[in-house]
Amino acid sequence: MPERKESVATGVRTGEKTPLEMLARLKGRDGGRFLTGEAHEAGERLLSDFTRAQMQPRVTASLQPRLESRGRGMRADAGEISVSALDARRRVSRALVAVGPELADVLLDFVCFEKGLEQLERERQWPVRSAKLMVRTALLTLARHYAPPPPRRTLRHWGGEGFRPDISAMFAEE
Repeated sequence: MPERKESVATGVRTGEKTPLEMLARLKGRDGGRFLTGEAHEAGERLLSDFTRAQMQPRVTASLQPRLESRGRGMRADAGEISVSALDARRRVSRALVAVGPELADVLLDFVCFEKGLEQLERERQWPVRSAKLMVRTALLTLARHYAPPPPRRTLRHWGGEGFRPDISAMFAEE
């Protein structure tokens, strides 16, 4: 299986498709797309922010001394991270809070860590073909976070048309 590589600087991916791209290509029962365009874009946006935030765990060892490189009360990488990476971390955090704790880990595993649907079902001991629905629900919730519906501008009240009494007869001259 070819390994997918990504350049953080350019954001260009090469190699096999991500699980998100493969899910976006699936068809629903009605023949339309299983995943809406907004949900796919929301997943791509989360992946982009996750990559920009440099939140992917390190695979290699760091040869820098741990204790001498950080000050008191600071994280080891706090001085090395850029402002754009910090902003991306805030965006990822806000997005995961918005979808809720039930769906945040599903999004992280599927979109960011690129675990497949079968792997999600195996790890969580879900029934077969249930991860597809959970991922779709999580992506639709994420899409609603990124593009909330417009607020309703109409006045809302309990009365229907003509619910007010006609009092013009009281002011009519006899």
